[in-house]
Amino acid sequence: MEKKKSVTTEKAVEKKKAVSKPAAKAETPVAKKATITPKAPKPAPASAEKAVSSAPAKVKTAAEKKDKKATVSNGSFYGTGKRKSAIARVWISKGTGLVNFNRKPGIDYIKSELLIAKVKAPLKKLGLESQYDCNIFTVGGGLVAQADASRLGVSRALLLVSADYRKPLKEEGFLTRDPRVKERKKYGKKRARKGFQFRKR
Repeated sequence: MEKKKSVTTEKAVEKKKAVSKPAAKAETPVAKKATITPKAPKPAPASAEKAVSSAPAKVKTAAEKKDKKATVSNGSFYGTGKRKSAIARVWISKGTGLVNFNRKPGIDYIKSELLIAKVKAPLKKLGLESQYDCNIFTVGGGLVAQADASRLGVSRALLLVSADYRKPLKEEGFLTRDPRVKERKKYGKKRARKGFQFRKR
């Protein structure tokens, strides 16, 4: 009986100790902060660097730009003309006196011998009517305005052929840009200046 009591007392003591001792905290794994490392840029291939370094920087001067606009590779000479809202880009080159408008024969496009004669007037004044061809590209305006603009373009192109042509062309007024344009309509008016009919009674 004594042995049984001692065994039971020992068990009771062990239970008390187990209750009195705090439960050991379970170790929780600490989450490590994710650190983002920036990727280093890939080095450019050596061939690309050589190509960039070997290409010289081309800077065009104003004179070079002007020459490119004035003359064409096939020996043509360029001039621009304007009249009202029409713009004409003119190339003259050695030929037999042909006049083309927008890749069409002049008479088919402009349909008037008088207007073609107006375009060729600068050449006729200098005696070059049958020595140069005119290739003209026009936009805007009507046929008369395009013809006036073309005449100015032909005159400016002839100045690139020779500076001696300036005086005879200037005397005829072929180098003067006509600034006249239609005046805009005003509000409260029928046209630019004309008023509406007034009736008192």
